[in-house]
Amino acid sequence: MPPPADPSHKRVERVERIAVLRPSAIGDFVFALPALAALRAAYPQAHIVYLGRRWHREFLEDRPGPVDETLEVPPIPGVGAPLDLVGNATLIDAFVETLRERRFDLALQWYGGGGYANPFLQRLGARCTAGLRAEGAAPLDRWLAYEQWRNERLRLLEAALLVGAAPTELASRLTVTARDREQLRRHWQPPGAPIAVLQPGATDPRRRWPAERFAAIGDALADAGASVAVNGSADERALVAQVTDAMRAPATNLCDLPLGALVALLECARVLVSNDTGPLHLADALGTPSVGIYWLPNLLAAQPLVADAHRFAFSMQTDCPVCGLPNVRVRCAHETSYVDRVSVDEVRALALERFNCARPASGRAPAPT
Repeated sequence: MPPPADPSHKRVERVERIAVLRPSAIGDFVFALPALAALRAAYPQAHIVYLGRRWHREFLEDRPGPVDETLEVPPIPGVGAPLDLVGNATLIDAFVETLRERRFDLALQWYGGGGYANPFLQRLGARCTAGLRAEGAAPLDRWLAYEQWRNERLRLLEAALLVGAAPTELASRLTVTARDREQLRRHWQPPGAPIAVLQPGATDPRRRWPAERFAAIGDALADAGASVAVNGSADERALVAQVTDAMRAPATNLCDLPLGALVALLECARVLVSNDTGPLHLADALGTPSVGIYWLPNLLAAQPLVADAHRFAFSMQTDCPVCGLPNVRVRCAHETSYVDRVSVDEVRALALERFNCARPASGRAPAPT
């Protein structure tokens, strides 16, 4: 069983500098936005430094929001880098020393259970450390027991509450910049027709819905008057091509868009249909109507707290389709989809309902009546 959580929720006095450790992927960053907003509201004069990856630094530069500065964490095994990576001790030590010189008042660990992240956080010498702690992980001054299947947005809001940062809003909110829109214009000139975006990829093969089913959804949206664009990472070129090649209607291949251009694309999209992956959660932060295809355990962790624009279809399959091993708390070696049972009919109905839902001028979809 996880250790009991430290119940202290008092605001820390005289806080000028805060470090937040979360060197995560795109969706995981979006999950942290409500907690970051709470932190900003509780400590309005503090300088908040986000310790993340290179993409965080590039994406957040000059972007309005709760983060004042982003620093790129060097590759550290278990802290944003694979455990089997051989870290550069000299580089890591120099980075730690740079952070120690900042004299942080608060250092927050929002990256997993802390088996590797908590010892790293302790090295920063902050006046108060707080965050997540799994069984066996090093303690922090204030900590919340880490359990596997929790809604990640709620988990991080609770972690922020450890230092007196009460929730101010439940929705994730992200600002689109002129730079994002210019990036999109350099890669694609959006047509006059309403845009529907398909996202057939996902890092975890268990979360991927078949390409031919995405193609069927693309055709249904095209029949409804949409200009269909298919997005994917550089590693997903073949998958994106599978979708576009299988469609009857023409579709634009937008594989490997820069992140800012992707945000601008989602801002102007009428609907996104996506597996449970980063662009789906970006769409939520932008208020873009969306349909997510989830494996049930991931739905527990990733479902938005304010789902006015979001609809979801999910698979309850928990046993591996190949070997039959339950994959909720352990994982077998088979790289097979767990969302095959989600039907085209279900996703098509949700996608057309979202596509036909008018968006207000603010960009955020209206709440259902």
